Amino acid sequence: MQQFSPTGFKILPPIVKNILIINGLFFLATIAFSSAFKIDLTDTLGMHYFGSEQFRPFQIITYMFMHGSFGHIFFNMFAVWMFGNVLENFWGPKKFLTYYMVTGIGAILIQMFVIYIQVKGVTQYLTFDQINLVLKDGYNILQENKNFSDPYMGKLNLLYNTTTIGASGAVFGVLLAFGMMFPNSLIYVYFAIPIKAKWFVVIYGAIELYTGISNNPSDNVAHFAHLGGMLFGLILIMYWNKKIKGRYF
Repeated sequence: MQQFSPTGFKILPPIVKNILIINGLFFLATIAFSSAFKIDLTDTLGMHYFGSEQFRPFQIITYMFMHGSFGHIFFNMFAVWMFGNVLENFWGPKKFLTYYMVTGIGAILIQMFVIYIQVKGVTQYLTFDQINLVLKDGYNILQENKNFSDPYMGKLNLLYNTTTIGASGAVFGVLLAFGMMFPNSLIYVYFAIPIKAKWFVVIYGAIELYTGISNNPSDNVAHFAHLGGMLFGLILIMYWNKKIKGRYF
């Protein structure tokens, strides 16, 4: 998939291998717990907004190992393997793990900041009692696949009580790093259309920014988490680059 295959590189280095295993185990556990015990691990381990009563600090980490469907986990893990194996072999396990976790955490922090701005925008149209009603009953209402009839209360409820899951933020960080480390390597879009990694990253980032700003109500993709992963990845790479005076790592 990319024109970069230096000798001696492992096809499945340890950090990438363990990321694939952990995500797979979390996905299987989600299915098993739902089927056997009627427990929704996505709700427990997925990221809730900081202001939600369902928020737990560990969700900042666990959210990135949760996925909502086979397609969701397959494409994320395929990207982790495709780009991550090259980066881990190039950087070494310690730096790759640091980079992966920083971009994953950074992604959700950006997403939560965007939600905070959206919450501030919605609450100006609600009374104090309406806001408290959302905080008190909103989670249980959503559990029944219902929502408030008032559009602003319904929007606030979704912002507070909808979970964010997936490794996509870290994956976009990995993609950015690959584009910076190997800018002229070819990526084959749909396994057929060749494009240089640097342009692929720029185009993909622009698409995410556009779709995030568009704020389509029917779009449930956390576009700003993707951009957050890229942003934190860029900051970390620039920091490492500065430390060794002009070279990447």
